[in-house]
Amino acid sequence: MIDARVAAPLIQRHVRVRGLVQGVGFRPFVYRTARELNLEGWVRNDGQGVEIALRGEPAQVARFEQRLRSGAPRLARIDAIECARLPDAVASAFAPGFRIEASRNGDVTTGIVPDAAICDACLAELFDPADRRWRYPFINCTHCGPRFTLTRALPYDRPHTSMARFRMCAACQREYDGALERRFHAQPNACPACGPRLSLVDRDGARIECGDVIAAVAAHLARGEIVALKGLGGFHLVCDAHRADTVAALRARKQRDEKPFALMFANSASIERYARVDAAARTLLESVARPIVLLEARAEAASALRGVAPGMPTLGCMLPYTPLHYLLFHEAAGRPAGTAWLAQAQPLALVMTSANPGGEPLVVGNDEALARLGAIADVFAMHDRDIVVRCDDSVVRVAPSNGSRITDQGSRTFIRRARGYTPAPIRLPGGGPAVLATGAYLKNTACLTRGDQAFLSQHIGDLENAASCVALEEAVAHLQAVLEARPVAIAHDLHPDFFSTRLALRLAQELNVPAIGVQHHHAHIAAVAAEHGVAAPVLGLALDGVGLGISDQFDSGDAWGGELLLVNGAECKRIGHLRALPLPGGDRAAREPWRMAAAVLHELGRTDEIALRFARQPAASAVADMLARDLRCPRTTSAGRWFDAAAALLGVREVMNFEGQAAMLLEGLAHKRGVVVPASEGYRIDDGTLDLLPLAARLLEERDAEFGAALFHSTLAAALAGWVAAASRATDITTVVMGGGCFMNAVLSRQLARLLKARALDVLEARQAPPNDGGIALGQAWVALQTVGG
Repeated sequence: MIDARVAAPLIQRHVRVRGLVQGVGFRPFVYRTARELNLEGWVRNDGQGVEIALRGEPAQVARFEQRLRSGAPRLARIDAIECARLPDAVASAFAPGFRIEASRNGDVTTGIVPDAAICDACLAELFDPADRRWRYPFINCTHCGPRFTLTRALPYDRPHTSMARFRMCAACQREYDGALERRFHAQPNACPACGPRLSLVDRDGARIECGDVIAAVAAHLARGEIVALKGLGGFHLVCDAHRADTVAALRARKQRDEKPFALMFANSASIERYARVDAAARTLLESVARPIVLLEARAEAASALRGVAPGMPTLGCMLPYTPLHYLLFHEAAGRPAGTAWLAQAQPLALVMTSANPGGEPLVVGNDEALARLGAIADVFAMHDRDIVVRCDDSVVRVAPSNGSRITDQGSRTFIRRARGYTPAPIRLPGGGPAVLATGAYLKNTACLTRGDQAFLSQHIGDLENAASCVALEEAVAHLQAVLEARPVAIAHDLHPDFFSTRLALRLAQELNVPAIGVQHHHAHIAAVAAEHGVAAPVLGLALDGVGLGISDQFDSGDAWGGELLLVNGAECKRIGHLRALPLPGGDRAAREPWRMAAAVLHELGRTDEIALRFARQPAASAVADMLARDLRCPRTTSAGRWFDAAAALLGVREVMNFEGQAAMLLEGLAHKRGVVVPASEGYRIDDGTLDLLPLAARLLEERDAEFGAALFHSTLAAALAGWVAAASRATDITTVVMGGGCFMNAVLSRQLARLLKARALDVLEARQAPPNDGGIALGQAWVALQTVGG
């Protein structure tokens, strides 16, 4: 209450805070701050965010506004703070002091924040033997815990979450109701007396009687067994990463020959033995989102973690993000009291891989886990809190920071955007009616816009099975429900056979709205332009594996993938492409890099060398004949296939066990060697076509794979830079957007961006969505939004 004896004049302010500011402890933060500064007024939620009315001394009001920006809760994301003079009529109705008012009109469109890693305060309670939540695996508060994955509908209140069935005890209810409590309106609030519980069962679903589930799980892991562990957004398959025999068994049971497994460590210090952790990587690892971060592997990793990431130059590492994860490391450390042990390197390393057998969606239900994981896991650690929305772990790599300050978000490129980031909105350069986009075939996501925000769904995966298609339908329905938005148009890929296209056409018919087809590479470029707020014309360099082209441009029905585009909002013109290569055997060539090397030999007029050079491949002679007769050899401009060809020509990889393996190995060798001088006369540019055959001819004679990989990357970067610079001079456009899966390659991205910037070009790269097909839906939505709005 303001002291009436103070003579300083009072001022009145109306403050509007927009962004992710509901359900994150923002009102209690405002309440405490206002009381500390001796301000009168109130705070409440409404449909636009948080509304605040203030009266107090000018200096204190100024401090309040500054603290709003600098001291907001860890889960809040402030998009805007708007201050205006408060009308006298409102101020005159102030009651003494400061209070939290009920939501305005009871009608609040509450945004849902992503799931968040457990906070330090909860960790302190978790490991305090005197605390009532000691070792409770579901501890949370307003600043941490599940959000998106347990919410069924808006508003974000407990009855609309999977916590509805858990009635709070008196102690938890007091915390929930107390405006100054850390658990004020924390919807998942619970304790051992009233909340979810763990159980351990065998493959038949029979309960395994044990005094302590955490201790029992740790014992099973120590014995070399595989545990199916229920987490925030789905189940993980977990084992001891130091047990090569168990890792091999997991690979055999999951039928995953060589694709890397993700690893979980207690802290960043524990990772240092196996991978290099710089400041940017540490920021990402320790962020609230807790993604898997791709890190450069140390030499020791190959032997100490045998079979985890065979042959790969990187390790995918993450830190614990749930209380349950931390308790496993706590158990292994001997149950120390307090949190000091968390600053010390711990020996335990866990394989923590998604429980998605056969490439199907992540397992989320208890009965589903027993049915689908029974042949993989030895035991199942489950709980009785339902997972409403499946959401896989996010995967990122550290991107060049270009001198920018490292923030909580770090300097990152998404490989997969899901838990920890979904459904946080991406701000668009302009608003409009709601539009829905159904994404691509591979690495599918959906996107729904509302106003000037785009909400990208969690990673769905490849739409190659019925279960994944159902998961896309569920994600689309959930987005519409939680955002309370009805789309006025549905955007989709041009490919008529994609399930995502068929779904878009069906939804458009059901809703009686237009369906808008967006070319694949146009969408890649539009996604990056959208997140950077660029509405002006740009040059788009789209490099990926494959995407359906537009047959009326360049008279080509080829599969595209190495494109130079002029993009102006909803308009897209192809102004150049990579030299097309034949795909001997069609799609099989995308899985067998030696076939792309054979295609290069054929294009160089050296078809007769194919059978001898690839004598280990039984089909070598047949492929040479196919190329000579032009049978089953559709052509593609795909940049990804040039990477495959280079890998096979250098003897790095002839057949892949998973998508992108050859390119990843090639990138790892190039990184190890460092930047080399590009090959002289390593490419040609002719009438908009960039021809890399001269580079391929040079690689044919190279015996040092490491140098050859570096030469390929440096020459490709130089070729692309020269190609784009020529287009910039011809069009007078100086903004270049880089999109497509090839830009997950850090070596290429770094070298190319540097060369383009040296030519005074502005370079935009994907940072808020993946550059691969996981960001396609964002681009589709942005194109559709401009189409219906233009």
